[in-house]
Amino acid sequence: MNKQERIKRFKSLSSNERQDLILKKMKAIGIEVGSGIPNKKYDSEEIYQLIHIANQFPELRDKR
Repeated sequence: MNKQERIKRFKSLSSNERQDLILKKMKAIGIEVGSGIPNKKYDSEEIYQLIHIANQFPELRDKR
């Protein structure tokens, strides 16, 4: 699937489906929601983007 197809598919998802997809990808690479550190530079642009996107959904954060 090329980049344009992925973008089109992502935009066609509902908000809940997007959140589930993001969480699934984060879990697959071992990232926890809220694990970002301010002013920290990440080696992988994808990791930075996933953390940034997940932080936009406060309901995804684990309230302990």
